[in-house]
Amino acid sequence: MKIREKGLEAVQAAGSGHIGGSFSLADILAVLYFDKMRVDPQNPKDPDRDRFVLSKGHCTPAMYAALALKGFFPESELKNFRSINSNLSGHVEMTKIPGVDMSAGSLGQGFSAAVGMAVSGKVYHKDYYVYTVIGDGELQEGQIWEAFMAAGNYKLDHLIAIIDNNNLQIDGTIEEVMSPYPIDEKLKAFKWNVLKADGHDPEQLANVIDAAKQCKNMPSVIIAKTVKGRGVSFMENNPGWHGKTPDAEQYGRAFEELNKHIAEWEAKL
Repeated sequence: MKIREKGLEAVQAAGSGHIGGSFSLADILAVLYFDKMRVDPQNPKDPDRDRFVLSKGHCTPAMYAALALKGFFPESELKNFRSINSNLSGHVEMTKIPGVDMSAGSLGQGFSAAVGMAVSGKVYHKDYYVYTVIGDGELQEGQIWEAFMAAGNYKLDHLIAIIDNNNLQIDGTIEEVMSPYPIDEKLKAFKWNVLKADGHDPEQLANVIDAAKQCKNMPSVIIAKTVKGRGVSFMENNPGWHGKTPDAEQYGRAFEELNKHIAEWEAKL
């Protein structure tokens, strides 16, 4: 929830940003950065580090929040999100932000870069893992399926793709726009090890990632069922919050709900 809170603060400061998809993948980023990925904020270019590619690259409020909370840059910089003089642009940029392994832009391209990183790791006998998060609406891009086919063909078992399956995109449900279902059966046909998880259950996500790492000679994909706008009741499952900016009253309500969730979580520790 802290990733969501920090992400919302960044959007509030900028007056713009993609909240819905950022909130649906926040728990996935939390598990990756604070449990599973081998990364060091003090040595962000370590050649043996695990790699991460945010293929749905517009969800920077969550990505920047995770990087700041991990220590890649000061949390105070989040207030400069999308400022003309800031490095925190609307899409992540590897040349400006430590911890970003691939710049993002047009949907569909990040996943191909992740496949390339995994190919390099295999050619040079490296043991790092490459993780990537793909949006379910992003599955409508043809380049995504070329990358899936290539990864299966090259048996990239150090590549773990996570699909943020919140079932919504800017124009409505993914079925209404162009359905990619059944995702699991299609990816099995592309020679992928297919796993499923509740994208908001950290323990389940961690266990499924561990299972993916046990699979040999096949890349793994985790279809993570999520809720767009997760954590703020009036944003949840509402495609209108794909890139909408809250007004002052809505910001107040959102922060109140997130702070309540954080307090409940901390009380369990």
